[in-house]
Parts: sequence; structure tokens; C-alpha cells
Amino acid sequence: MFLFEDILSFMMILLLVICVLVSVAFLTLLERKVLGYIQIRKGPNKVGLVGLPQPFCDAIKLFVKEQTYPLMSNYISYCFSPIFSLFLSLLIWLSMPVLIKMLSFNLGILFFLCCTSLGVYTVMVAGWSSNSNYALLGALRAVAQTVSYEVSLALILLSFVFLINNYNFLSFFYYQKFIWFFFIMLPLVLVWLSISMAETNRTPFDFAEGESELVSGFNVEYSSSGFALIFMSEYSSILFMSMLFVVMFLGSDMLNIMFYGKLIFIGFLFIWVRGTLPRFRYDKLMYLAWKNFLPFSLNYLFFIIGLKFLLIFILYNLF
Repeated sequence: MFLFEDILSFMMILLLVICVLVSVAFLTLLERKVLGYIQIRKGPNKVGLVGLPQPFCDAIKLFVKEQTYPLMSNYISYCFSPIFSLFLSLLIWLSMPVLIKMLSFNLGILFFLCCTSLGVYTVMVAGWSSNSNYALLGALRAVAQTVSYEVSLALILLSFVFLINNYNFLSFFYYQKFIWFFFIMLPLVLVWLSISMAETNRTPFDFAEGESELVSGFNVEYSSSGFALIFMSEYSSILFMSMLFVVMFLGSDMLNIMFYGKLIFIGFLFIWVRGTLPRFRYDKLMYLAWKNFLPFSLNYLFFIIGLKFLLIFILYNLF
């Protein structure tokens, strides 16, 4: 019996990983198409029907190219950091709330925070192990940015924990049966969206990839499969943050087709912002994280706790 359950769980995880990787491939196609139309030009449209096989051609091209290594690099950590980065970004999908309860567990929010915190180390090691000044500068900038915004992210999640009294993402579906948290926590929605972009190193927070001053940031020494793995981990994180946004603010269960429509729309928002906004000035980055987002998320946490105590006091006196 236990062997059958283990095999079934393994098959579920394997299916999830394959679906995420295929979704990453087509997210890149969507991004190139949308950016093409934003810039009033054609996106990829020559390969196959309207360019649909283009992501697979790009993947084959990247993995077939010659792999180069910096002569003075720390070889083992240099090779393993992109692999570990992709592993973490796929591992985080195990906290996805599935109604059939094959992969869901009660401490999903804590698991998510642990995985996102570990993601900082992969970027740091990737930049350090190249033994390149440019890569190290890009890694330091990315680590400083991620750590700064993770504080506000944890406080926002903590306010949700106090609101729903649970660490399971599945609880968000039940509590949003009649009204979405989008309307209850409207200012917090914009803060969360900004933090999601900062966590995934997306425009306007793509300081790790500041081409104008860093020559492509922490991954400057990576080519071929190493670059492809870093690229895939970033887009997998974008998909997960989009899914998390839908779960937290636009509640609907996984069996509903509207859930996937909302997920595509949030993914489209990430691309839309990239095609519209310029990169922030780096000296304004920490000002935004520590002077704006942190006090706001902290005040909202106290507001939620005070509201819970007020409701408990009212219900206690009434009944």
C-alpha cells in the first residue's frame, strides 16, 4: 500500500515538474510576442504555426552550444549553482495548493519562505564562484535587493497567517468563497505585486542584470546550459509568484478554468511592466524597500492583528 502511494506521489511530482517546464517555455514565447507588439514589431512567427515551436528551438540551441568555463573559476560551485537554482524554483511548486491533497501540506507558507530564502545563496554563489568582478558586483546587488524585499514579503504573509489562522495555502480558497482578498486588502495588492517583481529580478527591479553598467550581472560568465538553467529558474519563479498572487488575492480553486485565466493575466502583467517601465535608479531601491514597503506592511500587520482582537472581543460580548 505504501509503495503504491509513494509511486503515485512520485508520478504526481514528475507530472508537475514537466508541466512547469513546458509552461516556462511558452511563457518565454508569450513574452517575446507581447514585447514585440508593445514595441510595434513582430514577435517570433517564422518557426511552425505562428512561432509555436520557437521555445523548443531556443532550448535545443542553448543546450547544444559549446560550454565555456572561466579559467580561474571555482569549478564545482560554478557548475552546481545554476542546477541548484532550478531545483529550488521547482521544489517551491510543491507548496502549490491542490484540492486532491496529494501534494498539499499544512505548512505551505513556511515552506515557501524557506525556499525563497535559500534562493539568495544560489545567486550569491553563482556570482562569487566565477571569480569575475562584474559577476560579483551583480550578485551582491541581487542579494541586497532580495534580502531587503523579503522582509516586507514575510510581514505580508504573516498578516495573512493572522487573518486565516493557518499556514496552508488551501485555506485561501475557503476564506475567499464570498469576497476576494483583493478588495479587502487593496493597497497591499500593489505592494505584493512590486515585491514579487523584486523577488524574481524583473523590471523595474532587474539590477542583477543591469547590462549598461554590469555587463549582464551575476550570470555574465555563464553560457550554454548554465545560462539556460538560470533563465528557466527565473521564469519558473515568475509563474509561481503569479500563481501565488491568484491564490492569495483572486481566490478560486485549481479545478476552475478561471484560475488559469487569472494566472495568465498576472503573468502578462509581469511582461507588460517590462515593456513599459524603465529600470529604477539603484540608490532609490533601498529607499523603496526600507522607507516605504516595510513601514506599510508592518502597519498592515498591526491593523490585521487589532482587527482580529476587536472581532473576538465583539463576538465574546455578544455570545
